[in-house]
Amino acid sequence: MARTRKESKFEVYGEEMVEKVVAKSGSSGRVYLPPDWIGKRVKVIRVD
Repeated sequence: MARTRKESKFEVYGEEMVEKVVAKSGSSGRVYLPPDWIGKRVKVIRVD
């Protein structure tokens, strides 16, 4: 049984936002963030 993908809406409040493209890293993906974000909580939402 195939699942149909449904777009969702998220409302997120925070301090800053960056938009990046995920880069290949071995058999995984990677996103580089600003060094001053180290130790901070982040949320990642795939948009496409």
